[in-house]
Amino acid sequence: MKTEYLLNREVDRVLAALMPVNRLVMRVALHTGLRVGDVLALRTASLAPRFWVTEQKTGKRKLVGLPKELLEELRDQAGYVWVFEHQADPEKHRTRQTVWKDVKRAAKAFRLPQNVAPHSFRKVYAVKLLEKYGDIEKVRRNLNHSSETVTMIYAMADQLFTAKYQKKPHHV
Repeated sequence: MKTEYLLNREVDRVLAALMPVNRLVMRVALHTGLRVGDVLALRTASLAPRFWVTEQKTGKRKLVGLPKELLEELRDQAGYVWVFEHQADPEKHRTRQTVWKDVKRAAKAFRLPQNVAPHSFRKVYAVKLLEKYGDIEKVRRNLNHSSETVTMIYAMADQLFTAKYQKKPHHV
């Protein structure tokens, strides 16, 4: 089952219910559009207002920017090597599964009907980008998608959500 879009109020609820470190992971994902694995692989030494990330899935590079407040929060909690270090082994970074389980738990706590996972936040990012720029090609390049078709599915996630979960009853 594919992950689904979250409304703004649902994003706020899920974020509020997450463990603090996982909340920070997902805030970075929401701000940058990075996949959770790429957020977790951020190295402390690379933190800057703007820096390059090589995506694990695609091997493509992406320039990301962080606002001052978010950057300071990341630096405050960063480990020696990894921004999000593993709880038991500082030589490793936090796992995707740890964040995934927490996001699932938070969504379940609010009884959200859709399939919510960390990737849902990437869809929220895509919708916001399309609203901001109105340019699907710009969104495609930002997400590093090879196909505009895939980007359209992400960028229209809010409309797909509305069609699926907010159908109006028919009056006869």
